[in-house]
Amino acid sequence: MGVRLPHLWLTLKLILLLIVSILTLTLLCNFLVSRATGSALYSNLDALPHRQVGVLLGTSKYSRQGGLNDHYRLRVDAAIELFNARKIDYILISGDNSTPFYDEPTTIRRDLLQNGIPAQKIYRDYAGFRTLDSILRAHHVFELDSFTIISQAPHSKRALYIAINHDIEAVAFNAGDGNNTDISNKVREILARVLAVMEVHLFNTGPKFLGPTIEIGVTPPT
Repeated sequence: MGVRLPHLWLTLKLILLLIVSILTLTLLCNFLVSRATGSALYSNLDALPHRQVGVLLGTSKYSRQGGLNDHYRLRVDAAIELFNARKIDYILISGDNSTPFYDEPTTIRRDLLQNGIPAQKIYRDYAGFRTLDSILRAHHVFELDSFTIISQAPHSKRALYIAINHDIEAVAFNAGDGNNTDISNKVREILARVLAVMEVHLFNTGPKFLGPTIEIGVTPPT
């Protein structure tokens, strides 16, 4: 027992050091994201500067618990509000279409059309599998050097951080949290910010797919 005790203490110290390191990294990454993006996130429509394109970040229309996903509804409503207020001229829907049975951009486009947004003002990016893909494809594929990100505030800050660190002059509009934000959403976002910081500064991660360029307002809508 006396021989094993030092090994036990060493193991406990290493575990404790690992936990402290992970917590420190998590806090640091979340601090960096919040500090870098606060001035570019708007909740006041009047204060929001005009951009040609609003990048509407996709999400599922229905929640896992059943019923309409508030995040979806609020993002769509925000995009409609920005368009009608002439804060944006086009809407680029960037979402997941990884299977024939799941198509975020087309679902969102259908709801935008039903709310009076002209078809020629809506573009779809089917390869926005995650936030990094959406932001970088908007820049590289759709040739946008500036745009307005449309999502919930915590998500928008992460998207802004990715944009800012790729020299994209993005701003974001807070679509509101609704009723679907719970502790699991907050934990996921906290951890996602760690990955975002590491991908930006350590891994230089690019989008899963690129492709031919599409010029919004010139190329026919996708």
